[in-house]
Amino acid sequence: MAAEAVSVSKSVEQMSVAGDEPPSEYIVKDSFLGSVHPSPPLSPFPIIDISLFSSPSPAEEVNKELEKLKSALSSSGCFQAIGHGISSSFLDKVRDVAKQFFVLPKNEKQKYGRAVNESEGYGSDRIVSDKQVLDWSSRLTLIVFPEDKRRLNLWPESPNEFRYIIQEFTSQIKVLISILYKGMARSLNLEENSFSTQFGDRASMKARFNFYPTCSRPDLVLGVKPHTDGSGITVLLQDREVEGLQVLVDDKWVKVPVIPHALVVNLGDQMQIMTNGIFKSPMHRVVTNSEKLRISVALFNEPEPEKEIGAVESLVDERRPRLYRNVKNYGAINYECYQKGIIALDTVKI
Repeated sequence: MAAEAVSVSKSVEQMSVAGDEPPSEYIVKDSFLGSVHPSPPLSPFPIIDISLFSSPSPAEEVNKELEKLKSALSSSGCFQAIGHGISSSFLDKVRDVAKQFFVLPKNEKQKYGRAVNESEGYGSDRIVSDKQVLDWSSRLTLIVFPEDKRRLNLWPESPNEFRYIIQEFTSQIKVLISILYKGMARSLNLEENSFSTQFGDRASMKARFNFYPTCSRPDLVLGVKPHTDGSGITVLLQDREVEGLQVLVDDKWVKVPVIPHALVVNLGDQMQIMTNGIFKSPMHRVVTNSEKLRISVALFNEPEPEKEIGAVESLVDERRPRLYRNVKNYGAINYECYQKGIIALDTVKI
């Protein structure tokens, strides 16, 4: 891995406030990344009521929703989840504490700054390649599970409610993810624990708070480069009003609409591996905006790093041979490939 170096003198927040022209390090120019289309179509992503997967409901309703789940994850790999049991007012509190943190003075945020070549803490892109295109965003990344892996010195003490709200939110998301793994298994006629057992008792969850300041050149710069997630499942709380997330569907970028009370669920590469390519890990990106800042909160669920994962045996046969080799610590593989512009799943194909 290349040693990390500071390649730009100003943060994206400073450049945004000053209205600066983005430096060349931020300009999308590689064909792999695709052009920054100003306004692709808005796609009606499936809306799935996940409460039906965990409560006594008529079998017909449950089966219909499981079929919707299977269809969504076999095509776009992404859907909007309702019926998750988290109130709209609490989701707004999560958004509020995230926004309040990012508008703190720079020296206050730097108390939680990430160390060189580490991903946890406050900062921007970790540099892993000289050819890396930088993202127009700042982030606060925290490990939230297992609890004994938390580095509380990186958990902001301001705003006052930050720690409590994130603890509550991530605990509820942990339950939601467990329900989703069971629902996904049932949708493929598998045993309910077919996926969850591969993650282990000490599965990892990272929370990433994303801040996308305004950018003077949204036609040239992205908030997050095109990538697939290295997780099993990613759950995203979008900004309440400002769109920005786009997913590649049938080789075209489409906007994911904002539904304030919904959570966006997209699969990561590790679920594509476990389902032997039946479920898809979608390529997605975040565009910038010249008029409005945007925030989001993403939760990434990954297996224990040293736990080997692979395709569920019953999803491998003569008609559908094994597509990917078994892997450990795939999240690290995915991150480095992402920054180098390489598709990580291609590196583990058989």
